[in-house]
Amino acid sequence: MSQDGQKSTIYLYTDGAASGNPGPGGYGVVLKCGALRKEMSEGFRLTTNNRMELLAVIVGLEAIKWERAKVEVWSDSSYVVKAITDGWLENWIRCGFKKKKNPDLWQRFIPLYRKHEVTFHWLKGHDGHPENERCDTLAVQAYKSGPLGEDYGYIQSINNEDQIWQTTENQ
Repeated sequence: MSQDGQKSTIYLYTDGAASGNPGPGGYGVVLKCGALRKEMSEGFRLTTNNRMELLAVIVGLEAIKWERAKVEVWSDSSYVVKAITDGWLENWIRCGFKKKKNPDLWQRFIPLYRKHEVTFHWLKGHDGHPENERCDTLAVQAYKSGPLGEDYGYIQSINNEDQIWQTTENQ
């Protein structure tokens, strides 16, 4: 809280990484609010860069305990930022996420996004921004140093694609 009793702005810096795409991957998050700072990261055995970019935002938003917090998200992911700023997400919602990647994560993201006052900002990755660089380091360390979890949403999407191909081949 600020001195006047208003909730301070929360700054959420995020990055995701995958070695290979798909491959092992991780996310890094830095949350800042006034003098407070929190870092989070996690690694996965098999995932994609876009999933980790989005999961970083989700995990950061999930860590915020205030209702209607003012949050500024800073990400180097055009996929995540443009989904919001260019209205892609609203179109995907209207279409029921048909043929869209990562619907499990987007559906997890939506209530968090609506719970807060969130503004998205794109920043150029690997351009010396200290918080973005820290997030990248956290993401890479997470998948390189383990232990690595399972990205069940990604595994399910692979299984669904395999079922489509098997059905087509058997006809």
